[in-house]
Amino acid sequence: MRAAQYRGGGVVAAGDVERVAPGPGEVEVAPAYTGICGTDLHIAAGHMDARVSVPAVIGHETAGRVSAVGEGVTGWSVGDAVTVVPLRPDGTCAACRAGHGHVCEAMDFIGIDSPGALAQRWTVPEHALIALPEGLDLRTAALLEPTAVAVHDVRRSRLVAGECAVVVGGGPVGILIALVAAQVGADVLLVELDPARRALAEQLDLAAVDPREVDVAELARARSGGSGAHVAFEVSGSQGGLDTAVSVLAVRGRLCQVGIHAERRSIDLHRFFWRELELLGARLYQRADFTEAVRLVASGEVPAARLISDVVPLERVAEAFATLAGGGAVKVLVDCQGGQA
Repeated sequence: MRAAQYRGGGVVAAGDVERVAPGPGEVEVAPAYTGICGTDLHIAAGHMDARVSVPAVIGHETAGRVSAVGEGVTGWSVGDAVTVVPLRPDGTCAACRAGHGHVCEAMDFIGIDSPGALAQRWTVPEHALIALPEGLDLRTAALLEPTAVAVHDVRRSRLVAGECAVVVGGGPVGILIALVAAQVGADVLLVELDPARRALAEQLDLAAVDPREVDVAELARARSGGSGAHVAFEVSGSQGGLDTAVSVLAVRGRLCQVGIHAERRSIDLHRFFWRELELLGARLYQRADFTEAVRLVASGEVPAARLISDVVPLERVAEAFATLAGGGAVKVLVDCQGGQA
């Protein structure tokens, strides 16, 4: 079968790989569309070579149909439309025993630590599947995984209706966080440098500003009646973004750290002490977050499909990675079945 492989040295290309039949308790999925995310770009750039085997089939944001089932699988049939929660926790570590399997200490993140969804066929554990409702377009459904990230982040922040939320970073996850936060009933402000991403946010009825042109902290105080943001989501992964996120917070505000920082950052701990701020890490998602993401996207409350910049065939996967790495798109999907899904 054909699949996109990371081959080291910054190379991602389509090639032939062995098809793995589903074993007991496993299901084979034919991914229809698979999105390329920031983690995939990090892999392609060689930043995760200590973790990712080479060559590696990558990708984990997908929707498709069941193509085969393994021994003992009774809940799924060939043709079922599904998405995949790409987590295989070990079930035995302290985190798993405490009910936090999404931050398992020995996590197999499927698509990073084991083969992923940028392929014509993908074998995953039965427990990883989530059924899709009738009528949900598979292109749109390919954005359920990043939407589940956004749902988890908003839940982790404890954001409630009427609060002011500032989202720093307007990439796909940042925009989705802003959309989910708006559905909660919060007053949302998105902070983003790129004019095209700000324009997309505004088309989605989100307030978006350039931090080089406005005083974001002052604007947050004005929008919140003088107190500042109750919650800031740092999604940029940059020192400047982190500084902005801390600066906007009201007394006892919550900073939800979403962006992945590849290096140590400085943070104003005196401000945390003085204003009794909270810092909350947010990683991945739980199954309930995926279920809520399906509801939000299927209902149209979160118009995830609006984030899709382009759809390319699997054979042009290298071009898709180059486009995203160059900052020329928001979300690019790879058609894994050549339009036959």
